[in-house]
Amino acid sequence: MSVDKVLAVGLVQGLLVLSGTTQVAAQQWIASWGSSLNGLSRETQTVTDSTIRLIARSTVAGERVRVRLENTFGTHPLTIGTAAIGLRNNGASLVIGSNRPLRFDGAASVTIPPGDSVVSDHVSLDVQAEQELAVSLYVAGADVRSSTHRLALTTSYLTEAGAGDHTGDVDGAAYPNTTLRMHWLSAIEVYSSSARGAIVAFGDSITDGSCATLDGHDRWGDVLYGRLLDASGTARLGMVNSGIAGNTTLRLTPAGGTPAVERMDRNVLSLAGITHLIVFSGTNDLRRDATAEQVIAGLDQIIGRARERGLKVLGATIIPRNPEPRGGLSPEYGFNATRNGHRHAVNAWIRTNEDLDAVLDFDAVLRDPDDRDLINPIYDCDGIHPNVFGYAAMARAIDLGAFDQEQ
Repeated sequence: MSVDKVLAVGLVQGLLVLSGTTQVAAQQWIASWGSSLNGLSRETQTVTDSTIRLIARSTVAGERVRVRLENTFGTHPLTIGTAAIGLRNNGASLVIGSNRPLRFDGAASVTIPPGDSVVSDHVSLDVQAEQELAVSLYVAGADVRSSTHRLALTTSYLTEAGAGDHTGDVDGAAYPNTTLRMHWLSAIEVYSSSARGAIVAFGDSITDGSCATLDGHDRWGDVLYGRLLDASGTARLGMVNSGIAGNTTLRLTPAGGTPAVERMDRNVLSLAGITHLIVFSGTNDLRRDATAEQVIAGLDQIIGRARERGLKVLGATIIPRNPEPRGGLSPEYGFNATRNGHRHAVNAWIRTNEDLDAVLDFDAVLRDPDDRDLINPIYDCDGIHPNVFGYAAMARAIDLGAFDQEQ
């Protein structure tokens, strides 16, 4: 990719043309929502003979749905006694008549071995883009620890311990407790005739949404999705957030969870109907004093594997980190001159990488106009992450032509 494909404000210049290997059929299963599970709940945060109602927003419309549940980090088999999916009304309540029991190979219950996952049978349910779904899971066991996504930025609901099975409840009265983590649920897929694919935003806390608003849908991926929806009048592309706070591209010490090169199969390639991958990773590697060459090798591996699968790949440049983070973050998280030197080298490689279909120059969008190694104060949350205004600026700097099927 030539340098003239990147504007100073970070606009994407290359237009993506969906090839026959990536174009989705008239009706197809599409990943409509996703969450990258990244750890095991604490021993003090367990589930005992109770029901959890998990809230997730669909990004495409369709007539059937199915869910994926993971026991990725569990150390014991997980038994889901019953499960259901419905349209969320308000809080833990459901739209009357929308709740559907879920089955797994025809059975009402399923046991998932440690480290494994399961996809439910599909159910008929008319779902609209931007509609919130409620997935209810009854866990009969005692002191069950869950595989979770810690920064879900979504309020979900729990019954009291010992309350039993309330997956069929509509009014939500049995769910007095809340959780801000996503438990076991890693994907919702919708059988759609209107969507032609889905985008996966693959990254770290800046994708996951640190400094974004609880239940606000104001991360940069959310804003990009809203722009695509507004432009088309319908959701032609779903959006999956596959960010994990603290995540690295490579396996480094101290670890930031399962690194991107190792979780790519589970969090990207296994999802249905994916057509585009946005790779936005590397800042946490540099924070651990990885070299530019190491980060580039990891990013190159991710890009190559995505292209082998026929995905269109967009690469995002690494944004500045201030030398002294705020908000209680450790001073060691900041970037010194050496780390910034490696950041500039990685960004130069991204901007000129001919294996990318387009570049999202988030660095150019967010940097201080007077000092390229600082975040512009109007976009800065804590010296590391953008604030909500910064997330919006990132998304608005993306040329929507990068996702235009017709060009």
